[in-house]
Amino acid sequence: MAFLMAIKVGPLRDLAMKGVDGMKTGRGPATVKTLACTMAVILASSVYSLLRIQGRGARLGGNVSPMDQVLWRTHLLEASLIGYTLFLAILIDRLHHYLKKLILLRKTVATSREETERLQNENRTLRESEGKASAELKKIQTELATFNEKLQKVKNESLEHERRAVIAEAHVAALQKQSEELLLEYDRVLEDNQMLQAQVLSCRE
Repeated sequence: MAFLMAIKVGPLRDLAMKGVDGMKTGRGPATVKTLACTMAVILASSVYSLLRIQGRGARLGGNVSPMDQVLWRTHLLEASLIGYTLFLAILIDRLHHYLKKLILLRKTVATSREETERLQNENRTLRESEGKASAELKKIQTELATFNEKLQKVKNESLEHERRAVIAEAHVAALQKQSEELLLEYDRVLEDNQMLQAQVLSCRE
């Protein structure tokens, strides 16, 4: 299990991860803890038996009976196997923990990369939109400048028309005044003419 989790061999690592996940869900943790405690008790018992056999041999002056030697070796084998098993269990647990973190980090990095690419695309789109908006703004500014020129031209023409209208009104007023003067002169001449005619008629009589 530790080998399959440490070295990726096809889909075997995923199967090993799923197996450890199953052991850590439901009743798995309680079972594993119970088994680990039992093995730890057996390990402690084996170590105690080893120390007791060694102490008995020391008390006998280093002379250990064949039976004690067999028991000593049996307990040593048990302690070694149980200790190695517990060590591998802890190693598998840590490997599983760090592999889960690694998978999560890879997913986070992939998500961050996708988010970065999306932001870059949005930035590129915004730049393109900004360029289009800038071109449109320049076009509008050009059209506005042209419109201002036309408006100024119309204003100048309007001022010229107003000036001509004022001149025309002044000319019309002058003509009206002259016409009134001519009418008055005509009336005076007509009156003089009538007076002359009356004088001529009176002279003839």
